[in-house]
Amino acid sequence: MGKKKIILGFDIGGTGIKAALININDGKLVTEKEKVLTPQPSDTKSVLKIVLQMIKHFKYKGPVGCGFPAIIHHGVAKSAANIDDSWLNLDIQKFFFKETGLPFYVANDADVAGLAEVKFGKAKQKGMVIVLTVGTGIGSGMFLDGKLIPNTEMGHLYYKDSIYEHYVSNSARKRDNLSWEDWAPSFAEYLEHLEKLFSPDLFVIGGGASSRFDRFGTLLKIETPVIPAEFENDAGVLGAAMYAGECYKAKG
Repeated sequence: MGKKKIILGFDIGGTGIKAALININDGKLVTEKEKVLTPQPSDTKSVLKIVLQMIKHFKYKGPVGCGFPAIIHHGVAKSAANIDDSWLNLDIQKFFFKETGLPFYVANDADVAGLAEVKFGKAKQKGMVIVLTVGTGIGSGMFLDGKLIPNTEMGHLYYKDSIYEHYVSNSARKRDNLSWEDWAPSFAEYLEHLEKLFSPDLFVIGGGASSRFDRFGTLLKIETPVIPAEFENDAGVLGAAMYAGECYKAKG
């Protein structure tokens, strides 16, 4: 694959913050993944402190990729469902650049996780692929013939008196004290709803739920094939680094 291109990738989530150095040419982690719990409250100052600590830990200087749990439009957070409201309407790319001195490239966390699966994982195929990150909430990445359609936020589709992620995310499963097996039928109904809306060719389940796919995967009785994310919880940091590499290259 040629010369190594090492980029630091961050996966900032509602529950945890992860980072690792990635070789974006072959999609491999070149360091152990660092992970800490997301501070509560997850305000800008508290999260920045962890980001700075991790950059120092990796002794890193260069472009940084960051998956973030929000709608991200040209670097600006347009939602804050699973993160502190202090991030809302903030230009996160400029904020991190100012505070770290490093060029940051920020995108929706599920979008970048999907990038990893579509480029290096089993989701590398033609047609419509939907990647769902099932954890604190439900993130989504939609890809048509390998091209990202950003900020789909399928976990925020209206359902009952709220939105789907409040009923079928992993945090909702824990809140309701359900086993993976008992949770599966509700999640299958959610996938059926997405089937009717988008007619996908493949669902890829990522996030924390991906490592438990053997517990519930066979119970998802729907027409569309459903597979676990190949990179499981590493997809976020891998995809974030890939995204930064693409943006940095395009910038020249």
